[in-house]
Amino acid sequence: MHSPAAWRRLFAALSIFAFALAAGAQSLPRRTELGARPASILWVGNSFFYYNNSMHGHFGLLANSLDEKPALRSTSVTISGSGLDWHDMESLMRPNGLGRYSFIGDNEIRFNPPGRQYDTVIMMDCSQCPIHPQLQQSFFDTVRTDGQILRSHGVHGVLFMSWAYKDKPEMTRQLADQYIKAGNENDMLVIPAGLAFAKAISRQPDLELYQPDKRHPTLPGTYLAACTVYATLMRKSPVGAKYTAGLPPQTAAMLQQVAWETVQEFFAK
Repeated sequence: MHSPAAWRRLFAALSIFAFALAAGAQSLPRRTELGARPASILWVGNSFFYYNNSMHGHFGLLANSLDEKPALRSTSVTISGSGLDWHDMESLMRPNGLGRYSFIGDNEIRFNPPGRQYDTVIMMDCSQCPIHPQLQQSFFDTVRTDGQILRSHGVHGVLFMSWAYKDKPEMTRQLADQYIKAGNENDMLVIPAGLAFAKAISRQPDLELYQPDKRHPTLPGTYLAACTVYATLMRKSPVGAKYTAGLPPQTAAMLQQVAWETVQEFFAK
């Protein structure tokens, strides 16, 4: 027989998963592919990105272990506690600015070809902004404005759907609905990281995806999100990736599988 605590954990996990399913049932993403393989990615967000030595780094190592060629180049631009409206997208796209040179090899400098330095920008708002009554309109306004800026520079805008707080599983459905709505209104691809969190919790409730603050990701949480980004952008399975971020092989394999299943389900509806 399961203990009462075990039953409570199971019920919480199933509740989160149910919210995720409901989110998918309520609204459907119209854009299902990026349209072209990304080569250089700018990550614009906050501490959800930079925890655990930055999600963009794990994404790059994951892609390299899956023999993605040519190698993907990524830069992370994050502000602690920020909303998307804290970032000046036009400035980030300025010529001879971000990405003008890279450090390679034995700390050598490589100057990149002039012109557009990134073909894809992944954007995440603050964890509550898309659903907060005082900030929600700013979320939609900023996504629209930033989308226009990116299109004028020939850059793909992508939205990163963040996850629910550990103690507020209802946020899964709420965030999914608003990110999908914003994506549909601006013809942007949406990365369903929040739904991947819900699925992983339902599958293995004892795997901790949250820091003690119940908001920021642990290393498994960051790794799961990186796998979900890979599956969404590349439309390829991350299952079998040699890079595991130092996680136990069986844990990494489960997270890879969850990411791939989530992306397939999200875009197949």
